[in-house]
Amino acid sequence: MKDFANKVAAITGAGSGMGRSLALQLAQARCHLALADRNAVGLAETERIVRALAPDVRVTTRVLDVGDRDAMFAWADDTANAHGKINLIFNNAGVALSSTIDGMEYSDLEWIVNINFWGVVHGTKAFLPHLKAAGDGHVVNTSSIFGIFAQPGMSGYNATKFAVRGFTESLRQELDMTHCGVSATCVHPGGIRTNIAQSSRISKNMVGFMLESEQQGKDDFEKFFITTADDAARTILTGVRKNKRRVLIGRDARAADWMARILPAAYQALVVLATRHEARKARRRAAREPAAAPVTYNNTGKQGEPS
Repeated sequence: MKDFANKVAAITGAGSGMGRSLALQLAQARCHLALADRNAVGLAETERIVRALAPDVRVTTRVLDVGDRDAMFAWADDTANAHGKINLIFNNAGVALSSTIDGMEYSDLEWIVNINFWGVVHGTKAFLPHLKAAGDGHVVNTSSIFGIFAQPGMSGYNATKFAVRGFTESLRQELDMTHCGVSATCVHPGGIRTNIAQSSRISKNMVGFMLESEQQGKDDFEKFFITTADDAARTILTGVRKNKRRVLIGRDARAADWMARILPAAYQALVVLATRHEARKARRRAAREPAAAPVTYNNTGKQGEPS
């Protein structure tokens, strides 16, 4: 797909971050849009910006949870009816979870799997028949550099992102075999400047193990966000035009991918050393600071976009 003009793209997680940037850049390319997000306020703001930027672009929106299979299939069918066709699906919505494995609540694991993995599966299966019917389509699934490179305290997130990678690579091979006019790309962002850190779930068991506090964990996570959402979206769309199987976003993602290739087992020991060092620094900071008010741990999370 070399040109997005007069195509129709569906995007999940379109209320902010990479999803919003994808919507704006596609609109500038005269691509019509079907936008979805769980956050109604953010979704409405994206729609407002798109309409101001590209008045001739047709835009439809849907507030939904990507983990709801029936809702995703209904959205796909309604999008095809409203726009007449669908050419692209960007399964972009995602959330983050930090927890040790032995301390992880099943409810948290089910939450992240439902959004990060099942959301991608539902989006792919719901939209794929419509993409094939259009005869010119592309599935773009967002994994993460943590779908290539594992990290302690991120097992739930790693599991979902490794799963998205395997699912999408298998999908691409099947599409290549059938010559149906549809292709697929797996996206592996590094740290992208979005709101995923502040909307993430951080379990109590991480405090004292790797973090000095929940908020410190979120703030430190954001320090690694070195790529803007606009740059990430631009890289993704270039990858679609070039029909790439894998798109790495950011120098951090490229470095982690290189390390996993060169040291596929040994990199884990290096990560342990680096993480222990950072954890000791966090504990020293906590010991130096005066006692703070008790922390209330927020176990709620909202749908956002992957890093």
